[in-house]
Amino acid sequence: MIRFLLRTAVFLVSAAVGLLVAAALVDGVDVTTSGFLLAVLLFAVIQSVLAPFIAKVTARNAAALLGGVGLLSTFVALWLTTLIGDSLTIDGGVGTWLTATVIVWLATALATLLLPLVLVKAGVEAARART
Repeated sequence: MIRFLLRTAVFLVSAAVGLLVAAALVDGVDVTTSGFLLAVLLFAVIQSVLAPFIAKVTARNAAALLGGVGLLSTFVALWLTTLIGDSLTIDGGVGTWLTATVIVWLATALATLLLPLVLVKAGVEAARART
């Protein structure tokens, strides 16, 4: 149960990092302060549901495209998040959408990779401090 909660926390924080980085770096990507948590939750839930589905469909029908599953699910999750609520908006053309997709995907991937390392390091330091 603790592992599930930690994975969920890491996934939510990485989604938050991805959206914040995209909002900071890409003109036309805006996340409202008041709706930030809603945007993160929507994006994370949609992404977690879509990624396995898209991977399964792609593996069955177009195995050569499996490498793009993360990018495709990120794009669709961003698009649906902008449709469902108004806490995330992406204004601009195809270039803005593609740039936002790549940045959110990359930032989320890096955060998902690095956050567990930070948590383990903090846990080890806390254990050392107790002894």
